Amino acid sequence: MNIKLSKGALLKPLTYVSSVVEKRQTLPILSNVLIQFDGKNRLSLTGTDLEVEVITYCDQVTGETGELTINARKLYDITRSLPDDAEISITSGDNGKSIIRSGKSRFTVQTLPVDDFPKIETEQWNQTWKLPASTFKQALTRTSFAMAQQDVRFYLNGLLLVSDSENMTTVATDGHRLAKTEIQLSSKSTDSDIQAIVPRKAITELNRMMDDIEDEISVSFNANHMRVELDSVIFTSKLIDGRFPDYEKVIPKNQDKSVLIDRHELQNTLNRAAILTNEKFRGVRLIISKDKMSVSANNPDQEEAFDEIKIEYTGEDIEIGFNVGYMLEALNVIHSEKVEILLSDANSSGTLRAPGDAETVYIVMPMRL
Repeated sequence: MNIKLSKGALLKPLTYVSSVVEKRQTLPILSNVLIQFDGKNRLSLTGTDLEVEVITYCDQVTGETGELTINARKLYDITRSLPDDAEISITSGDNGKSIIRSGKSRFTVQTLPVDDFPKIETEQWNQTWKLPASTFKQALTRTSFAMAQQDVRFYLNGLLLVSDSENMTTVATDGHRLAKTEIQLSSKSTDSDIQAIVPRKAITELNRMMDDIEDEISVSFNANHMRVELDSVIFTSKLIDGRFPDYEKVIPKNQDKSVLIDRHELQNTLNRAAILTNEKFRGVRLIISKDKMSVSANNPDQEEAFDEIKIEYTGEDIEIGFNVGYMLEALNVIHSEKVEILLSDANSSGTLRAPGDAETVYIVMPMRL
């Protein structure tokens, strides 16, 4: 293979591919990117860790057809280090080596056999959704922060995607808090419902890839995989095989106490209180009474924080404890001026949401303080 293209054409697609390639791999080939050129002005780059696969395309490529694999991180670092207007050539060499040239710079790097490069084998797709990339990203951002990390209940280490005839719901929980939102799909290929648990890494990478994309995307499913086609990227991920908890049972139904607070003021107050919380449990105590809420925290060093803010509330007095980190993470993805906290009693979960928004809710379990 002998190809030529600009740094501008190569860098962004290479960024997408190299982000899914793990630095330390048990199989050396998984550290490489598969480069294929069919001689028709379009180059494909493929990276995988056996769970997630990303295929991206570069346009305006010239040269001879062929394919090879190169260490993804080294190719990315070389490309990034070159001048912005650099022209790059990649040539297959002898003895398992490849030569990368740009101007007077030359790099000789090792390659591995193309036949050793694994690809995720996917079956026929059972259903495909269509929706704007910005809408999909919004749904992921609103809920993905509540996913568990390395939980033994493996089905919690991902995001649940559920669809009915017109809508998609995303749900995440780590057993202590839950985030749920619902958005409308542009179209579906079938009327059948879908429930799929997408791994944390796939959600993180998809969130990053959709930063600059406004076009409509397609999201396809079969029993074991999800595929997202966006711009010039094909993203495929294995699904987590497990049964997600019944999230509808977790969402409180009869919360008769509603507290309305300025969101920025609540965030600032909780951030100050968090400074003196117990580093392990991070609990804050909320004492809610008519038109005011006091926020307090303490730690094993007998240090204390106390603050008070105005609220809109006319119900009975209530005292309840929450993990301050869980509250702040929910507040960070609520963008209304005010936030509503729904409660029933001191021993039941609380709900955070934008006022009147029943489609996007954040459930936080109480703490004993």
